[in-house]
Amino acid sequence: MGPDVLLPIFVAFPLIMSAVAALAKNKIVHDVLALLIPAINLAGGIWLYNYTAETGPLTHVIGLYQGGTGISFMADQFAAIMLITTMLVALVSNWFAIVSGETRARFYTSLSLVLITGVSGALLTADLFNFFVMIEVMLLPSYGLIAMTGTRHRLASARTFVLVNLAASTLLVLGVGYVYGVTGAVNIASLAGAAAGNGPVTVAMGIVMIAIAAKAGVFPLHTWLPRTYPSTSAAVMGLFSGLHTKVAVYMLFRIYVVIFDLDARWNWFIIVIMIISMMVGAFAGLAENSIRRVLAYQMVNGMPFILIMLAFTNDEPRYALAAGLMYTLHHMITVGSLVLTSGAIEETYGTGTLSKLSGLMRREPWTAAIFAAGAFSVVGLPPFSGLWGKLTIVFAAARAGDERSWIVIAAIIVASFGALLAMMRVWREVFWGRPMQRFPEGLHIRGTLIAPATALMAVSLAMFIGGGWVWEASLNSVDSLLDVDSYVSSVLGDDPIGIPDVATLQGGN
Repeated sequence: MGPDVLLPIFVAFPLIMSAVAALAKNKIVHDVLALLIPAINLAGGIWLYNYTAETGPLTHVIGLYQGGTGISFMADQFAAIMLITTMLVALVSNWFAIVSGETRARFYTSLSLVLITGVSGALLTADLFNFFVMIEVMLLPSYGLIAMTGTRHRLASARTFVLVNLAASTLLVLGVGYVYGVTGAVNIASLAGAAAGNGPVTVAMGIVMIAIAAKAGVFPLHTWLPRTYPSTSAAVMGLFSGLHTKVAVYMLFRIYVVIFDLDARWNWFIIVIMIISMMVGAFAGLAENSIRRVLAYQMVNGMPFILIMLAFTNDEPRYALAAGLMYTLHHMITVGSLVLTSGAIEETYGTGTLSKLSGLMRREPWTAAIFAAGAFSVVGLPPFSGLWGKLTIVFAAARAGDERSWIVIAAIIVASFGALLAMMRVWREVFWGRPMQRFPEGLHIRGTLIAPATALMAVSLAMFIGGGWVWEASLNSVDSLLDVDSYVSSVLGDDPIGIPDVATLQGGN
């Protein structure tokens, strides 16, 4: 029995513990499980990162079936570093849920653990259909989490969330079915290079990519995200911000590298879509009236900064993808901190509406400092992780040395300026101005409420100080992503069956 048998446990253990949480009536049990399970998967992700750094990809096929015919789990450094960061955000979001009292709702913990189950499975699967299954495992508890309080506004937002994600999931499973129809396989390793130069496979995989892009909140399929995420509790929005969209980013990277083989024909299409998405995310938040609605557009703004790097992979794929990954890690941590900071304000003052808050800089200096740090990081200012995130994106784009570089760098500057304006507006409305008179002088945000956001900003600061280490980890992770031969060999084994002849598929174009 080798270490590969541990891979399914990343999925099975949270699922089993979610059942335990659902049956348990003791809040202490709920709180312990809410922290313990993501912490265990976080520690497991660190182990996976170190182990795969030494041995290469780690694969396990359920039932020990031959490659290409069973349910395959695969871990490499790229999957491991995403698992580490998603579990960190989940851990801190559940910490906030505990201190804000949200775990008093009996099923919060069990639903959050099912969400963690789906995230872990989506990051470790090596099969398109099983990715769809894990996405559904993520979505089912999300429907409950987003509507947990049952308020009229949340139920309306839950309806939008359900309808959009059901439509995207339907499109995803149709795309996967089409892929199987034209290739006879849905195992990712089996499809290596299949969409590069083959019309039917490209169309089929295009449907899959559109569905995943909708789940990532990319223009023009982004409007559901700022309408639904801010209507949840801050703890749930923190979970969603670090898990849902980033799982989609992970799979878009994996598919584009393995199945599309970094097809350069899509470069300009990617650039146009992502620049529009940047501008919408950067400036649309200026029209919103609450802190978390502004932050929701910063989530929309972050996705194109990551995905636009796919348009530069034909020049320097290693550096372009590493820049996208480094920005992903920064964005998960920073936005999570900002969301939880706004949650601490809402829990204390009963509102996150900009017009109802003012003067918090004097009343809540520590909370103001944490929010300012997050704003600095989102915009790309030191001394936080956003500086290196933005710079690596700009440097990777500049390496191309053609018109794409000029256009994308100009768009990044403009979008960053839009994000700065949005964050300055929140600061002016909420933290500057006259002290609020309608709240008693003794009312202040508890230290336990702001502690989770503080912890994430400490991580962002550490990522700035240790920027060289984070960049090296990103490069190593991307090297494992780009090593398609090792991926295919690990997943399919020495005697794969049912594998399409890619050369024949490409010849059909």
